[in-house]
Amino acid sequence: MNIPAELKYTKDHEWIKVEGETVTIGVTDFAQGELGDIVYVEVETEGETLAREEVFGTVEAVKTVSDLFMPVSGEVIEFNESIEATPEAVNNDPYGDGWMIKVQLSDVSELDDLLTADQYKELIG
Repeated sequence: MNIPAELKYTKDHEWIKVEGETVTIGVTDFAQGELGDIVYVEVETEGETLAREEVFGTVEAVKTVSDLFMPVSGEVIEFNESIEATPEAVNNDPYGDGWMIKVQLSDVSELDDLLTADQYKELIG
């Protein structure tokens, strides 16, 4: 299972790539494996400012529909529109082409509450 060391993680199985005060967010390799074949990703929160733990979208797989939760507070500044046409990118490349949103952070200190790669590995066993 792929768990890149340079990323941060949540207990809800999202990954966060920090680039200054902007972060890129997606679902982990573990999450996409548990969901199965992803057929649709919906994000209608672009341009909105959301608090940590608020739902920013949903991901629909053959087996289930799951909410996507904000790992940090901030404004959703970009949605990866290419995954609307090719949602399988979330399965095939969750840390690359399968990214979901970019967020302008409201509170950089919230990053301290996220899991490291080792802590995430421990969480999923």
